[in-house]
Amino acid sequence: MSTIEFSHLRLLAVFATVVECGSFAGAARKLHSSRSRISEQVAQLEKDLGVRLLQRSTRQLKITLEGQQVYAQARQLPEILSGVEAAVTAQVPSGRVAITMNHDIAHKYLLPVLRDFQVHYPQVELDLILNDSRLDLISEQIDLAIRIGVPRDDSVIARVLHQETFGLFASPEYLARHGTPSTLADLHQHSWINFHTPSINVVGLQEHGKYIEIEPRYCYRCNSPLMMQQMVLNGLGIGALLPTTVHSEIAAGRLVQLVPSVSSETVVFSLVYPSRRQIPPRTRAVIDYLLAADMFATR
Repeated sequence: MSTIEFSHLRLLAVFATVVECGSFAGAARKLHSSRSRISEQVAQLEKDLGVRLLQRSTRQLKITLEGQQVYAQARQLPEILSGVEAAVTAQVPSGRVAITMNHDIAHKYLLPVLRDFQVHYPQVELDLILNDSRLDLISEQIDLAIRIGVPRDDSVIARVLHQETFGLFASPEYLARHGTPSTLADLHQHSWINFHTPSINVVGLQEHGKYIEIEPRYCYRCNSPLMMQQMVLNGLGIGALLPTTVHSEIAAGRLVQLVPSVSSETVVFSLVYPSRRQIPPRTRAVIDYLLAADMFATR
């Protein structure tokens, strides 16, 4: 079995630097260390290998035959290790980062900040994986995810990006045809656009913190929030929508909020990633940017 372990690579690089500089002091200056520390590292390498690599005297160092043979193999290590260190501690983050989310989050929240992210981190390239299913980050080798809710999985880290409640909205065209509801009883008499749930005729909401159920006289179901928004805008019924996703439509008068006392439970958007340890600079750049960018702010 080989006596060389990965822990010896740095010691071999130190030894090669000593040979190239011709002294412990010269190697210490080049490696920003102390003469005594360099001497200790070479002595440790000799002890582990079981051979003398350098003959020391008060005036000079002389490389042994074994030392020459080791140096011939190790001479490229200082440059290799320097390159590795530069790659993982780059001042400017660079490389590809894979991030997954559903289509609605991507279109409504991420897309508006992508150009600014590109300006801040021009050498970081994003792989956007849009999927309404929750992909496994580890098995799919995905760096980050933006998800609704806080995962209960101890193997991942979750950082809260945003919290919000749904409100009730309809288009002016729909209200002109069917009237504007003002009470809970009125809501039961209208057509609804509901998120796809097992209970087709029940919409679960809250009024002043108390759970309520609406049973519409007619109800579409849809598994895409983005499509739901378009259906409400096209006058097909009332929908529970997140105000930040339809801010411009509200401002333009294309949507009207109904019965403000009725809302939903708080919805949490989380930034999820597999581990807090050894996060590459490129991934850390994306995490820090998304946490600071306030991508859910109305624009």
